[in-house]
Amino acid sequence: MNTDHDRTAVTLITGGATGIGAATAKRLLDAGHRLAVTGRDQAKLDAFAAEQGAGERLLAIAADTTDFASIDAAVQKTVKTFGRLDHVVANAGFSTHDNLADGDPAHWRDMLLVNVLGPAVLVKAALPALTESGGRVVMVGSTAGIKNTPGNMYSVTKGALTSLAENTRVLVTGSGVGVTLVAPGRVDTPFWSSHPTGVVPGGPAMTPDQVAEAIVWALAQPAGVEVNQVVIRPTGQIH
Repeated sequence: MNTDHDRTAVTLITGGATGIGAATAKRLLDAGHRLAVTGRDQAKLDAFAAEQGAGERLLAIAADTTDFASIDAAVQKTVKTFGRLDHVVANAGFSTHDNLADGDPAHWRDMLLVNVLGPAVLVKAALPALTESGGRVVMVGSTAGIKNTPGNMYSVTKGALTSLAENTRVLVTGSGVGVTLVAPGRVDTPFWSSHPTGVVPGGPAMTPDQVAEAIVWALAQPAGVEVNQVVIRPTGQIH
C-alpha cells in the first residue's frame, strides 16, 4: 500500500475498461498515474488490468455507477489503497439509439440513470477527497448534448450532463476543485455495438485515444487553471 508521502496522481475512471475510458487509463498509466477503473463486469476489468501490466498501480473495482453506496465504496477503496484521490473521470455511458417516437421508455430509464445519475453520484462520493487534494472532475459528454438531435433521448441525457457539469463547477468554485466537460463528436468505440447497424455510421470518426488525449490535457492543467468545456469533433462532422 502506498503512503500519503507518495504524491503520484491518483485517478478514478468509471467505465474504464473499454473505449474512451480504457484509452484514458492507458495514457494516464503511461504518464505515471495510479488508477482505479470501475465497471460492472469484474472479469472484464481484471482482464484489462492484466493486459496493462501495471501491477499495484492499477485497481480494478466492480461497481454500479448508478448506485451511490457502490460508487462510494469504490472511492473509499481507492483512497484507502493509494492514500489520496486527485481526479475522477465520469466516463460510463451508453445510448439506446432511438427517439421519442419509436423508443422503449424502459430502456430510456436505464440510460438516464447511467448517463446522468451516474456522474452525479460520482461527484457526491468523490467530492470530499477531491476537495482535500484540490483535484479535478472530468465528465465525458457528447456533441449530442451541445447540438440536439431531433427527438433523441441520448441527446437529452447528454444535454443534462452538460448542465450537470456547469452546476458542479458553480458548486465547487472556491474549493480548489476544477470541473471539465469533454464533449466529443463521433468516436469509433464499442458504443456503436448496440446501434441497429452494429457499426459506426458513415462519416468521419475519431479514435478513443484522440478523445483520451483531450481528457489527459484537461487533467494536466496547472494549479489554479481549469478548462471548463472542450468540444471536439472529427474534421468533417457537421453536427
